Amino acid sequence: MRSRWRLHRSDCLEILLTRNRGDATPARRRVRVRGVALRGSVVCAHCVTQETFDVVVIGGGPVGENAAARAVRGGLSVALVEHERYGGECSYWACMPSKALLRPGNALAAARRVPGVPVGDRLDPGPVFQRRDAFAEHWDDGGQERWVRETGIHPVRGHGRITGEGEVTVGDRVLRAEHAVVVCTGSVARLPELPGLADARPWTSREATAASTVPGRLAVLGGGVVGVEMAQAWARLGARVELIIRGDRPLPAFPEFAGDAVADGLRADGVTLHLGADAADVSRVDGEVRVGLADGRRVAADELLVATGRRPATDELGMETLGLVSGDRLDVDDSGLVRAVPGGWLYAAGDVTGRAPLTHQGKYAARVVGDVIAARASGADVRPRPWTAYAATADHHAVPQVVFTDPEVAAVGVTGARRPEHREVEIDLAVAGSALQADGYTGRVRIVVDGERDVLVGATLVGQDVAEMVHAATVAIVGEVPLQRLWHAVPVFPSMNEVWLRLLEELGL
Repeated sequence: MRSRWRLHRSDCLEILLTRNRGDATPARRRVRVRGVALRGSVVCAHCVTQETFDVVVIGGGPVGENAAARAVRGGLSVALVEHERYGGECSYWACMPSKALLRPGNALAAARRVPGVPVGDRLDPGPVFQRRDAFAEHWDDGGQERWVRETGIHPVRGHGRITGEGEVTVGDRVLRAEHAVVVCTGSVARLPELPGLADARPWTSREATAASTVPGRLAVLGGGVVGVEMAQAWARLGARVELIIRGDRPLPAFPEFAGDAVADGLRADGVTLHLGADAADVSRVDGEVRVGLADGRRVAADELLVATGRRPATDELGMETLGLVSGDRLDVDDSGLVRAVPGGWLYAAGDVTGRAPLTHQGKYAARVVGDVIAARASGADVRPRPWTAYAATADHHAVPQVVFTDPEVAAVGVTGARRPEHREVEIDLAVAGSALQADGYTGRVRIVVDGERDVLVGATLVGQDVAEMVHAATVAIVGEVPLQRLWHAVPVFPSMNEVWLRLLEELGL
């Protein structure tokens, strides 16, 4: 490690350290100037700490952690900046706690569909919340920060802001990135501009997944994934739920049969659906939330969950210093490089890019980004060629997603025929395995095949326990397995996967 000494003030010296190639430790050193012990390149209370790393990652959620870990694996030093909790939204307010709230209700419903299993009439919220809290690590990220350190990543607590090329400022610390800055700040809830909404103190997904008291009445605004999952979870925990949906069915991004099936499942749990309903105003009076609808109806509740989508979390990141707009998504190529910023130093992954706003897909893109940065730092000529280690190609062709309602909805690839060469096949999920899974099992499956290439390009499954079936379709799509070869992948009998054979038979195989 080499040092440069520079007179900074009359009473201090700044030490600028340059890391030798192959040394993965941050560029800091303890020195003593005029009898005062100093650390790093700071030499007095009036100076800003400057530290140099190969890579600086902003955002310590699962996406940022994956990008940082892959860069460290490639021999680079990495600082991971996090202003809230390491582990991010998914660990504490989204994926994990929401599924922990849903699972008990799904398990109870599944048990009721098999004769001879003694089950109670309703869930006990206390143990459900305790289990949820355990999955959320009681909102303590100490264990996650230990993992960060043990992985060789340097954690930096605070709000990171880009203040120049390859420069991130965190409070009074300036982090210099020799090779790349990676933005992995995720997304935040998007609240509609409704009169009175802010004063009504609504829930977002954070409050909906972290609450430990069941509201007597819950209104949910929005029929997307978060809206339907939380509506069902809280209904099964004992709340009287009313779901307000602008369209004519929930889950508009999925095929109609999926939204209709979930709507039926919600109604079976006592959820009231207001379809084709636009919210006009919101108020909270004496603790009661009142949602006025455009047609004059009013919905009264104790709490209101607003689940009307999310937006990229690029506010207060210094986007204006790059000529970008705060709040906008960061447009990236398949290697994660931000297109609008010259110099090849700024990357992004996850929800902040708007490509595929799902945790698993963000982690996938982050692994690509970490590997790309490490390879380019070594001097390799890396280009994002499709289906190589340096391109997040699956974002375009094979994004799997599961809605963990009852019934579940699982999909990957295209959800319907989009091109002349596409062909749809749709059948009931009615095989021996599903009959054993539950009495009166109802489900449906649609696949989309490319007739010219003779490969699967999309699948949508609806029914109890279909979440564990979608990966087979993901593998087939990514691998571009010819249907003639796929026919030789014999499904286990009796299992629900036998539906894949039935689908191929519908195609004439």
